[in-house]
This record gives sequence, C-alpha cells and structure tokens, in this order.
Amino acid sequence: MPDIQDVTILLVEDDPGHTRLIEKNLRRANIKNEIAFATNGQEALDYLFCEGGYANNKHASHVLVLLDLNMPVLDGYQVLERMKKDERTKRIPVVILTTTDDTREVARCYELGCNVYVTKPVDYEQFCEAIRKLGLFLLVVTLPDGAGG
Repeated sequence: MPDIQDVTILLVEDDPGHTRLIEKNLRRANIKNEIAFATNGQEALDYLFCEGGYANNKHASHVLVLLDLNMPVLDGYQVLERMKKDERTKRIPVVILTTTDDTREVARCYELGCNVYVTKPVDYEQFCEAIRKLGLFLLVVTLPDGAGG
C-alpha cells in the first residue's frame, strides 16, 4: 500500500477561486503532497492517461482525484465514468468535491464509482473548514495498490 505522502492529488476544478481555497486549506490541514491541477474534464483525463498536453509526462505512480462535477469540455460525471471503465485508472480513488447536493446526483456518482462525495458549502468559512476536514481525512486514509495513473 502506498504511503499517503507518495500520492499526487489531482485537483480537477474550473473555478480559480475554489482551486486556491482548496489548495490553501489542504495545506493548512498539513497535506504536503504534490498537487496537480486540471481546469476541465478533458485536461484531467489527459493527465491521467498521459495524452494530449501530458503525452510525454511521467507523473506520480499513485494518484487521488478531487473532482468537481460542473466543468467545461467534459463534466465530472464523464471523467468519473471513463476512469472507472478503464483498467489503468479504475482503482484510483475519486473524491467528488462539488456544490451539488441533490440526492439523485450523489447516488449517480456512487453508482459510477466515486469513493467519497463532499458537498462544498457556499459559506466561505464553512467551505474552508470542510476542506480542512477533508485534508485531515486524507492524512488517515489508506489507498489500494494499483491506484496509479
């Protein structure tokens, strides 16, 4: 099993403000991992499958994905579905991190194979606190072997 410190976090988020807040509050929770960024679903898949602009890249052997649902090009549902259908990425843990709290959307994400669903609070302080708690969770989680990209 990989040590959580050996895991690269792929943050897939199209809102630059949310991206900054998420990174800042993960760091406040003492997450020291490398964080890679993707601003849309296609960029995330390119990163995970070493395609497109990432064709010649070698990235971490272990990845954890923080995935927003509402994004341009490909949305989070499409990314999640593609990841979980492919042998190379199906074991990568995916944490949905979105403002959507509709129970049907939550159920859909779990059916598609997400591991954790976190609703981003609208309130700034609650948002920051939720991300810090997520960071604490990530410090104690155990990832499976084969969670590589």
